[in-house]
Parts: sequence; structure tokens; C-alpha cells
Amino acid sequence: MTTDTLAPTPLNPRSWLYPTPRGLYCEPGDFYVDPAFAVARAVITHGHGDHARPGHRAALATPETLAIMRARFQDMPDTAQQPLKYGESVKMGEVKVGFAPAGHILGSAQAVLAYRGQRIVVSGDFKRRPDPTCPPFEPVPCDVFITEATFALPVFHHPSDAGEIGKLLRSVATFPERTHLVGVYALGKCQRVIRLLRQAGYDRRIWLHGSLLSLCKLYQDHGIDLGDVAPVSEAILETFKGAIVLCPPSALADRWTRRFADPIAAVCSGWMGVRARARQRGAELPLIISDHADWAELTQTLKDVGAPKVWVTHGREEALVHYARSIGIDAEALHLAGREEEES
Repeated sequence: MTTDTLAPTPLNPRSWLYPTPRGLYCEPGDFYVDPAFAVARAVITHGHGDHARPGHRAALATPETLAIMRARFQDMPDTAQQPLKYGESVKMGEVKVGFAPAGHILGSAQAVLAYRGQRIVVSGDFKRRPDPTCPPFEPVPCDVFITEATFALPVFHHPSDAGEIGKLLRSVATFPERTHLVGVYALGKCQRVIRLLRQAGYDRRIWLHGSLLSLCKLYQDHGIDLGDVAPVSEAILETFKGAIVLCPPSALADRWTRRFADPIAAVCSGWMGVRARARQRGAELPLIISDHADWAELTQTLKDVGAPKVWVTHGREEALVHYARSIGIDAEALHLAGREEEES
């Protein structure tokens, strides 16, 4: 008489990591990943405001992300801060937690969670193209890959960064009597645009709106050379003719712009490929420079990580879910609270 041996039931990833009103909760580790509200224990993928929020009793993040949070949040001294470098890991409850580079901004990371032989990667926000301000994205083989979907439509194919910076520099050369006001998100986009300008050979002073100063200094303190930058407020006799001035996109419609010489408004964002968005922002010179993966990069990433399951968050989930299923991946939308559309 023989007895059939039953194969063990595969672990359901939803049994240990699942969405809640506060955010993505890891039960055996008793922590949240990028929670939408203050919690007891948080794992933070990067410093943008829809992922890193104040008030947690304890936060695990890369050293750079913790520095960004300290710069942005007054109550961070009340948070127990645990830095974790790329490639290192720590045990939280029954779960092993590690970080891999996400290529999004300084300190951005993918949270790599391992539990009972199963690995889930929470990508946070990411991009695949080189960025002189942060390490490149590293594909991590896993059982479940959680991906953003900000630009998850086939129409989104971001052009080369060098080509877009070239458009800006050609405009500066063509209109030497005018000031180029460039709208950039304060964290990540600003510093990346400065480094791209330097890589293109632009060595003149770049002027900054006051709200961009503290994070530029933080980047410089972390070894990112921005060259000659100075606040607009320090200029006394400067006419700003032929100058490049970086500012938040919202400042382009502010009275602050009146001090500049016949300004040309430029905006750096992945959304500048959409004409209606460019008009809405008042962009005379739209520059398609995004800190998120485009459609080709998103779909290539699904192949690179090789996960049989994919959960899709914040953005155009339906198209990416449909694509993933078409190539044999078990995919679903993972609706998370608190995700916002930033200046991408």
C-alpha cells in the first residue's frame, strides 16, 4: 500500500503583505511600506512626500532618504531612525528587509522583503535611464514585483535627456537677451537638471529660487557636484539676461518672475509630452525630462525581474496589468491610499 505525498501549498503573498487604509502592511514584520499616515514602524523607499511622511515612531530607510526626511520634517528627532545601505539587510520580525537602488532620486530604493522562501520587491518609484545624481536601478529577481505605473501607457516614450537639455541650451543661445526660467520639482528633478547641464558643458552660474536651496545643499553634502549655483536673492546688479534660473513650476505664474528679462518659461516633466499639460503649466519651452520609467522601461523591467506575479500601483494600472497578463504574468492592480501625481 502506497501513500501519496501532497506537495506543500505555495505561500500566498497576500497572506503576509497586503494593502490597508494606512498603506501596504507586512504582517509578519509588523511594519508598513511607504504608509500614507503616521505608523509605529515604517519602511520608506524614498523622500518624496507621497512616500515619506512625518510622525512615524520608527523609520527604516537609506541614509540619504533619512537625511532628506530630516531636512523636510521638523518632528524627525521624535522618530527612531534606522539607516540601511544598499545591499545590506536587517530582520524585522520574521521578515528579512533589504534595499536595492531604484534610480529615482538620491537615496531612492526598492524594498526587498523575504519571508518563508518568498521574495517580494516593492519598487517605490523608479526609472531605468542613467541619472548622475543617484545609482542606477538594479533588477532584483523575485516572486512578486510591485511596480508603479505613472507613465504606463504605450504613448509615453521619453526622449533622451541629452536631447532635451540640448533644446534648452539652443534656446539660451538663440535668445541671449532673455532669461530662461525652468520649472523643476525641488527634490530630485532640480539637482538632476543641474547635473545634466554640467554634463552638456554648461559651466556658467545657475540661479536658484530660494525654495530650492536647502535640498541642493543636501545633495552637495552627499557628494553631488552642482558647480556654480547661487540664490536669485543674492543678485544685486544682475540682469539675468541669458541666464538659466531654476524654480518650482508654481513660481512660473508668480509675481516673482517680473524681475527677469523677458522670461521664457520652461518646465521639466514627463508630462510635457502632453500638449494640454504643457499649456496648463504655461510652458513656452516644454522639456520632457522624467524621473519615472516610461512604457518601454516599465515593460522591460517586468521581463528583467522575471516575477510570476506583478502588483501595479498608482498611475495607469489597467494598461500595464493588461500587458503583463498578455505575456503570461499574473497581474493585478494594487490600489494604495495616499499616492499623488508629482512633477514627474
